[in-house]
Amino acid sequence: MRSRMLSLTRPRRPEPLPTRFDRRRIYVLPTGFGAFYGALLAAMLMGALNYNNNPAFLLALLLGGAGLASLIAAQLQLAGLSIVAIDAEPVPAGTPLLVRVHARAAPDRIRRGLRVDDVGALGAEPARLDLDQGAGEAELRIATYQRGWLDLPKLRVSTTRPLGLARAWSHVWPEAPLLVYPMPELQGPPLPVGGGDQAVTRLHPSGDDVHHLRAYRPGDARRAIAWKHSARRDMLLVREYEQPLGADVELEWHRLAGLNQEARISRLARWVDEAERDGCRYRLSLPNQPALGPGNGAAHRHACLRALALMPHG
Repeated sequence: MRSRMLSLTRPRRPEPLPTRFDRRRIYVLPTGFGAFYGALLAAMLMGALNYNNNPAFLLALLLGGAGLASLIAAQLQLAGLSIVAIDAEPVPAGTPLLVRVHARAAPDRIRRGLRVDDVGALGAEPARLDLDQGAGEAELRIATYQRGWLDLPKLRVSTTRPLGLARAWSHVWPEAPLLVYPMPELQGPPLPVGGGDQAVTRLHPSGDDVHHLRAYRPGDARRAIAWKHSARRDMLLVREYEQPLGADVELEWHRLAGLNQEARISRLARWVDEAERDGCRYRLSLPNQPALGPGNGAAHRHACLRALALMPHG
């Protein structure tokens, strides 16, 4: 029943952002307290008419007018509000995804009590949307269950302000999906040893091995000066050190032939995280795709985990 009602509300298909709430897509209905308030006013009116009590009749009309005004005020809380962007940092499957809903509105009126939720489709807890100087954001925690693209359902922005007698709401349905990384393997073999016959080295001031001596340059550290060699040559010489980087780690799909597809993806995701944690350069090779790397860093990690997340489901 709820899904059928959602299909009748605007928008009826995913839409690009930004989107603006106008009067055609804002819905207003009484809350439970509002229904009780209406029943109480009806009883007051019946009593006032029965006993011909003009003060009670006037009070009932005034309270009724205040209730009708609250309906308009609730609708105005959402009118003119724009949802400009929805984004989230990818997380491994099984970890709640923190979805940020960015909103903007003209600072011509105070907007309070706005809440954002997913109408129970993904079990997200409602989040508060606060607008400061016409802009603000809400953070929704949405459960994730599998890798790949997560299509967001309709998100509801609602309020019961100012009197709690009515709830005004509107929906936004973003067409851009969010990425969920594969779940890393919890326990498994260690990271493969880098291949190749020779280790890669680079000059580094805090390395362990002396690479060569060079002439002193302004700004060189005093502890790097080779005093004995400088005395022999009657000039300041500075030690240049080198630091071994190790060979590149090869993460290859075909070497895990004994595992099923999802197990391979989970193990490679674990190895990507381990290589990144250890500061290793690594190359990821997947079927029917160009190899990624070698490299390391946040951008390379994201590219590798994204490729694993978007592998076809077995």
